This record gives sequence, structure tokens and C-alpha cells, in this order.
Amino acid sequence: MQDILRQFTNGIIHSPWYEIVAVVFGIASVWYSRKENILVYPVGLVNTLMYIYLSVKGHLFGEASVNLYYSIMSVYGWLRWARKNNQHQPELRITWSSGKDWISQLLFFLGFFVAIYICLAYLKTGFAPGVLPVPDALASATAFTGMWLMTRKKVESWYWWIATNTVSIPLYFVKGYVFTSFYYLILLVLAVAGLIAWKKKANNQ
Repeated sequence: MQDILRQFTNGIIHSPWYEIVAVVFGIASVWYSRKENILVYPVGLVNTLMYIYLSVKGHLFGEASVNLYYSIMSVYGWLRWARKNNQHQPELRITWSSGKDWISQLLFFLGFFVAIYICLAYLKTGFAPGVLPVPDALASATAFTGMWLMTRKKVESWYWWIATNTVSIPLYFVKGYVFTSFYYLILLVLAVAGLIAWKKKANNQ
């Protein structure tokens, strides 16, 4: 435990300013998503663009692809959440996934996991020996699925975020991004809170 605390302290001290800014904006983004506030997307864009750079630098290419995907989907989600109906209320509302939706999201996850794993395994053998194919692909594929469902305001998006954060905590710690590892621990707590909040809204609606 003392070694972990020492690593965490040293990690914070040596964290570059842009990693700290990315973490702050990432936490704010998840906070806004829990509140169903459209600011989740512009605030999140700052976080994802910075983490593209951090992930590439740490040979976490799967995570880099996730943050590129986040950036693109943030623009899409921003536009979709901004739509209003005839009563000038948000057109999109928080809902549960149907059985058909569950099948779609599981296939979506499996497709991305297999594709990302194959790419990362190839990179590990030829170009980047520091790559961790299985956990990186798992964190990436769950994140892809969570972001897709969030743009549709599905309660189940939070289950995928919880999975992403759980895998990312040790993944970034092993790579030396201790501050980011702690950041994912905070996101895990916020994801659980987000799940509870969205469940209540879905039931009320």
C-alpha cells in the first residue's frame, strides 16, 4: 500500500499540466452527463482531444482510437441532444434498452473488441511491444459502446462506462499514468451515481 501511495504521489507531482487539465475536464464532463446537461459534449471534447495525445505517447493505441471516436461522437451527440420538439423541449429522452437494443449493443461491443484486439496484437509484434492487447481492447470496446448509447440517452450506457472505468484504472497505472488511473477511479464512482440518476429519470418518464 505504501508503494502504491508513493507511486500515486510521484505520479501527481510529475504529471504534465495538460494531463491535469484533461482530468479536470473529464470529471466535469461526466458530472454534466449525470445531470443530463448538454455541456457534457463541449467540455468532453477538451478532455478527449488531450487524451488522444496522451494515449499515443503511452502506446495505448486502443485508448487513442477511443478518444478519437469520443471526439467525433461528441459532435454527433451534441447535435442530437440539442434537438427540440414542438413544445421546445428536448426531443431525446432517457429510456431503457429493449431486448433488441441489448442484442445490438452486445454485437456492437464484440465487433469492436475483436477488431481492436487484432490491430493491437499486430502492433505489439511489429511496432509497439508495450501494447497490452486484451485490456486495451476491452477498455476501448466498452467505451465505444457506452458512448454510442449515451448519444441515444440509454440508461445502459452507464453499465458500459462502469466496465470501461474498471478496466482503465489498472491499465493506466501500469503505463505510469498514475494521476489518470486515479481519475478513472473517480469516474467509476461518478458512473455509478450516473446510473442511479438515469434509472430514476427513466422510471419517472
